[in-house]
Amino acid sequence: MSAPLVIYDFRDGAAAAGFSPIDDAVMGGRSWSRALAAEGCLVFTGQVSLEDGGGFASIRSRPRRLGLPAHGALAITARGDGRRYKVNLRTEEAFDGVTWQAVLELPAGGVRTVTLPFTAFEPRFRGRPAPQAAPLDPVQVVTIGFLVGDRQAGTFRLEVARVEAVAAESPARPDATPSPP
Repeated sequence: MSAPLVIYDFRDGAAAAGFSPIDDAVMGGRSWSRALAAEGCLVFTGQVSLEDGGGFASIRSRPRRLGLPAHGALAITARGDGRRYKVNLRTEEAFDGVTWQAVLELPAGGVRTVTLPFTAFEPRFRGRPAPQAAPLDPVQVVTIGFLVGDRQAGTFRLEVARVEAVAAESPARPDATPSPP
């Protein structure tokens, strides 16, 4: 694969409307989040609470076949706040099931493009390792999401400008495109 395949370009504000929150409230926690479009980005923002057994907030896209190549990686162009996030991929449309996760760490401030090879995504079920899961088949991916669950209470903000499928050997790089807010 030579040219990147754009999965989401959030300069189109309608793309952000396809993401919905799924927070620890599903199990009695008090964290909350929202996904909104602002100045050409998908903004994942909210507050993580450790009360009542909570500790995570997430957003997920509406299910649709994303057309990811069998060999490669995701390149996420985003601005972080110094917290540790995870990128979630799912191959089933059901609400619950196996999620493949990879860590997305961005320093606070500047925009960066981080490349995550599909081989870096590990299967999880309800936050726990799922070693019995079949390997990730990128061709079958139907949702992408972002999660913050770093066991730190407080506010968070992740601004995502683009998500692209790229060749696995593409390096992480500072982004030279206009900065999101």
